[in-house]
Amino acid sequence: MTADATEFRLLMLGAMYENGGNVTHRSLDGHPQLAVYPFESQLGTRHVQDGLSSMFPLKYRWPEFLLDATPAQDFHAIIDEEAKVRARTPHVSKFRHVRFDLDDEERKAVYAELVAASGRSRGDNVAAFFRATFATWKNWNASGAEEVYVGYSPIVTVDTVRILDDLPGAHVLHVVRNPWSAYADTKKRPVPMGIDAYLQAWTTCQQHALLAQRRDPERVHIVKAEDVMADAVAALGPVCRALGLEVRDSLATPSWNGEALDEVYPWGTIRSATPEANLATAHELSPAEVEHVRAGAWPYLDELGYSDLL
Repeated sequence: MTADATEFRLLMLGAMYENGGNVTHRSLDGHPQLAVYPFESQLGTRHVQDGLSSMFPLKYRWPEFLLDATPAQDFHAIIDEEAKVRARTPHVSKFRHVRFDLDDEERKAVYAELVAASGRSRGDNVAAFFRATFATWKNWNASGAEEVYVGYSPIVTVDTVRILDDLPGAHVLHVVRNPWSAYADTKKRPVPMGIDAYLQAWTTCQQHALLAQRRDPERVHIVKAEDVMADAVAALGPVCRALGLEVRDSLATPSWNGEALDEVYPWGTIRSATPEANLATAHELSPAEVEHVRAGAWPYLDELGYSDLL
């Protein structure tokens, strides 16, 4: 296992909340040339401080590390909440129903060895984190043909510039869903975001995605959740080809560790990822909410092809 970040190939997914990021992540899971992170890869650390730090949870951001930290301290700084909770305290994990045979202390030791060989940098640390995870995940259903690692962290699209700068072999895939269905699903959370806060975050994600794609169209890809729901092979096939990978029928079946899922929940909040259910969700909003969302998201509805949805 090499420790060189310049040889590290990553497809990093980002999406606003309830925008189909987990649906897409799970659709990629069964592809034999992809090493797909088992949960959301929440790489952020509490050291992230910029103009977006107060808008988005730090765990979803691209990480920052202290100059004087050790590799072990870097490992602990990476929040990675879903995997660490499942590995260290499985009885309180929402994924306790699936077998996940990974010792987090063993993963930390492998991570430290890799960083000792590569040196510390943001790119080297992220590469070591992914490599250590798959090296120590004992019941990982590997094909042996994996070429590209796949991670997903909500809203990490806002950090696309840093991802591409840190990792020369990285691509970013941004997933977008129409804001009506997305906001309607957000309302189902126990403590949901208000409509204006949600729209501000949704539009911020789209602005970063569209700008990043305009600047680097070869490495930044945008896919609509509606297209993934309708035909995931057709929607994700171009992304596979851009990475030099085969387009496989496995893309049509969401899975975890290679096992087909009846529904993506609890990996994501979208329980029924079908075009019909998606449209029905949008219609759950009141007429006033529909118009509020239309006004708040208007610069991006034409650009993303949603103007005539409702």
